[in-house]
Amino acid sequence: IADRFDDDTVRVDTIRAENDLTDNTIQPDQLLDVCVDNGLDDRTGETREPNQALVAEATMANVEIQQAKLNELFAGYGIAELPVDGVSGSVTRQRLCAARMALGLPASTLDMAQGSEEEQILMAATQLNIPFSAPVEEERWVLIDQTCQIMFVGAGNLQLQFIFSTSTGQPGFETRLQDRSKVYRYDPASDNDGWHDSTEFPSPEDNPVNGNMYKPLYFDGGLAIHGANNVPTNPQSKGCARLRLENQNMLLDWLGIGDVTVPIGGSKFGLTVRIVGVYIPPA
Repeated sequence: IADRFDDDTVRVDTIRAENDLTDNTIQPDQLLDVCVDNGLDDRTGETREPNQALVAEATMANVEIQQAKLNELFAGYGIAELPVDGVSGSVTRQRLCAARMALGLPASTLDMAQGSEEEQILMAATQLNIPFSAPVEEERWVLIDQTCQIMFVGAGNLQLQFIFSTSTGQPGFETRLQDRSKVYRYDPASDNDGWHDSTEFPSPEDNPVNGNMYKPLYFDGGLAIHGANNVPTNPQSKGCARLRLENQNMLLDWLGIGDVTVPIGGSKFGLTVRIVGVYIPPA
């Protein structure tokens, strides 16, 4: 039946959705509504909800457009490129949240509705800006937003250098909010290939879920920005801010301490940390 129509919206899946069929079986003399997504049940003349197969298809197509735009805007900031697959999962929603912050919109991990004002702002954007909450009076700074689970890195009010995915403290080990905390120590952990075994949460091996920290930058009495093998889009640390290993190395190189082999004080490089926001689990 579908093949008889010169209309690419009339397909097996859309006919099934239009007629509430659970499979591809039709009975003799059964009437089918083949005018898909016209707002009517053409067998009875009654109004009906939009064809869900086409709604899902349109939604995926719009998410692909958003993902491609996000990749364009975030290129060069150190964060991994999104797959353009039309799936609005946690990684895409995290990126949307970061984009909102960099475009002056409220932080949120919700999907971005097609045709909404904020989507229009996203699509019209040609660059990302330093978020309003960044401590731009500092020479070099890190802004961690716990709503988005995103880290912005920059210099003063002129340079947005990096945007990284991060994972902050899980329930019971929440990361403390910070105004302008100075990084006071860097430990390259050269005796263990960069992996410092946490004294508070020790672990015998370097693996994705233990307390070991890759080349930590310490602030506020033992919290750290450190590399980790596991950086999910939700809070999973014991209070620190995790970065992917390559992102931690990029940050250290930018600070000029990537080749340092002994622990040094923060005054040698200068970095200020601000932490804002509250993580809201998805409904």
